[in-house]
Amino acid sequence: MDAPITIRLGARARQRITQEGLQAADVAIVPAAAGGPKGLILHGIDTWLFGEWLANAPRERRLIGASIGAWRMAASALADPVAAHRRLAHHYTHQTYPAKVDAAYVTRNVRGILDEALGGHGGEALSNPWYRLSVITARGIGPLAQTRGVRWREMAGFLLAAAGNAVARARLARAMERVVFHDARDDSAWLRERFDPFGTQFAALSEDNLRVALLASGSIPLLLEAVTDIPGAPAGTYWDGGLIDYHLHLPYQRDAGLVLYPHFSDHIVPGWLDKSMPWRRARDAALDNVVLVAPSPSFLARLPNRKMPDRGDFKHYGQDHASRIRDWSFAIGESERLAEALARWVEKPDLKQAGGF
Repeated sequence: MDAPITIRLGARARQRITQEGLQAADVAIVPAAAGGPKGLILHGIDTWLFGEWLANAPRERRLIGASIGAWRMAASALADPVAAHRRLAHHYTHQTYPAKVDAAYVTRNVRGILDEALGGHGGEALSNPWYRLSVITARGIGPLAQTRGVRWREMAGFLLAAAGNAVARARLARAMERVVFHDARDDSAWLRERFDPFGTQFAALSEDNLRVALLASGSIPLLLEAVTDIPGAPAGTYWDGGLIDYHLHLPYQRDAGLVLYPHFSDHIVPGWLDKSMPWRRARDAALDNVVLVAPSPSFLARLPNRKMPDRGDFKHYGQDHASRIRDWSFAIGESERLAEALARWVEKPDLKQAGGF
């Protein structure tokens, strides 16, 4: 039977694992991509990593995510990460919508899911003795700084941004900038020297802004309402962090440790608007110390509709909420096999099984 997981290694990560194996104590950064329901397929790995493997080798680690990835990393930083991940998976899976909704309705629903996932324990993510959480958002500049909640302005601004991005990713930087909300105990020094065309600003996470920063990080344009004027952050309008950092193509090589990246894809796409542009997939030195683990094609072929959950399922299943919830729940259950396969690989890394970027 084919392996349930695909492993990809950067050159430095491969050399280190060849010499020393893969040690939990070597893992310094855990990134988590945007991607909505796709993040559910990593539930099994998340609970094993933060409930067992990494928990048994405590050290300071950076957890960084955008959109659903930021929610997953916030859950991971709570005192009981397994219970938090189970709440997140359950409430995310059981979200339902009538046939016609507006952005205000979706925003209220998503805010409720986030509150259920945090379970009143959000402050624990800011005081975890080992984990340093970072939440990535996108802040509008240029035309997107002037939308003021007006739908046609937002639509026009994003059409212009998408047109610019189609020409060059650097042009998207004229429409939005990255704002990183980071643990106040971590200055995010590894991100402060410019590494791509986007301006980056920083704001310390606090009890006052954690929840709203997490909501902003998952606020999909036009589908949800934008988030404005976050406490302790630059004034302005904020949207989903995946617009700039879909798969988190960040300068990981600046950290001496390993980057363990549970991902729903075996490749890294810089921005959400780059999904249909395979020539923009990341293959550079930033990934030298990355260990990426993703579901294999054979694993996905066993799931309902032969794929992982995704946002298109809301349209595919329509008002048949029970069938969607059933199929998403099955996928979440199957994700335990990914965790089991990763645990076996960690115990005895098979470098022949691992590809490169």
